[in-house]
Amino acid sequence: MQKLIDRYRLIPHPEGGYYREVYRSGQTLLSPETGTKRSALTHIYFLLAAGQVSRFHKVVHDEVWNFYAGNPLKLIQYNGKDVTEAIIGAAAGDFFTVVKGGVFQAAETTGAYSLVGCTVAPGFDFADFSFLSDDPELKQKLIENYAGYRRLL
Repeated sequence: MQKLIDRYRLIPHPEGGYYREVYRSGQTLLSPETGTKRSALTHIYFLLAAGQVSRFHKVVHDEVWNFYAGNPLKLIQYNGKDVTEAIIGAAAGDFFTVVKGGVFQAAETTGAYSLVGCTVAPGFDFADFSFLSDDPELKQKLIENYAGYRRLL
């Protein structure tokens, strides 16, 4: 796994795992969600190793996740009421999934590691990013109704 981190020059991500932005569109637009200027599209490489998790977080725009290498990735989504899971990877039979803007998500590999890509449109900006743990009411609701996912906070 260290070879992948070095090859793609990945750095630690605040939510967990490693990432590097590999594309940011030079085209800009106004975000319909925030009313602020954003790149039209961004794309990152994202790597999770066994024992690492991507903690529950959300962004305001839609994200398209694509599988590249390793073991399938489990993406968990929480809309404030229900939890759903999607698994992407060769062994799972599907190579992408979508997380709608405003939906909390978390992730973990199903094996030694998962290398995936994430495209966000309008483009990602950390100003549009927040953790579920920053919302005490929703955090408590998740813990009460889905205790098994507490480890992803």
